[in-house]
Amino acid sequence: MNRIDATFAKVQSAGRTALIPYVTVGDPSLAAMPALLEAIAVAGADIIELGVPFSDPMADGPVIQRASERALLQQVALRDVLAVVHDFRMRDRTTPIVLMGYANPIEAMGEKVFADRAASAGVDGVLVVDYPPEEATDFAQLLHARGIAPIFLLSPTTPESRIAAVAALARGYVYYVSLKGVTGAGHLDTADVARRLADIRRHVRLPVGVGFGIRDATSARAIAAHADAIVIGSRIIEEIEQASPGEAAARAGHWLAGIRQALDSMERKRAA
Repeated sequence: MNRIDATFAKVQSAGRTALIPYVTVGDPSLAAMPALLEAIAVAGADIIELGVPFSDPMADGPVIQRASERALLQQVALRDVLAVVHDFRMRDRTTPIVLMGYANPIEAMGEKVFADRAASAGVDGVLVVDYPPEEATDFAQLLHARGIAPIFLLSPTTPESRIAAVAALARGYVYYVSLKGVTGAGHLDTADVARRLADIRRHVRLPVGVGFGIRDATSARAIAAHADAIVIGSRIIEEIEQASPGEAAARAGHWLAGIRQALDSMERKRAA
């Protein structure tokens, strides 16, 4: 069983909402990544999304763009991302790792070569922002064959036909973008998220994670009442960029632990 599937089975049997933090590989540095990943795993991450630095992002807001720029200035590339995963997997055999990025670095490496190297490194899922399901069948099959989950984005404007196409290809979970705009944007409408999740679940049997716009315990709890997972990226990266390199891991872990505590307190009340 893929680690993502095992994690969601465990989380759902406990009546919990999965917590999925996102960080960019190479921010603040490659040397800082082992401590950073360990800190967020200890803080309560159920799954970790790792951003692959890219120079021309379409979905990333200014905070994550700055993180990519800092990594690219250090010449961090896809091969370095896979090395970070390999290193993490030597120390942590259970926490799933999902790579999130864009098609260009994967195609530069070669889809099959990437799939082979990702499997060898211990990657559990891959989300390519600019691979729509209509054009991702072959790539998804490469991942399926290696036990890696292809993960897709859905948005407030995704038509029903594309939701059905995602349902046919996706594994692990689907990622619902909770608002129109880029990562870190505001104006989170919880009622609209709940309505859209109901629409998605008519087609998709996988867990649904919700991201974009979740910035604090209040918004995390509000979305967790409806989603199978919450994804938080920009807010964690703000903690990283406001800290010195030596303090980034501790600061990110401390902030994420507060979100985990808020979710767990909500779930304890629900069970009472």
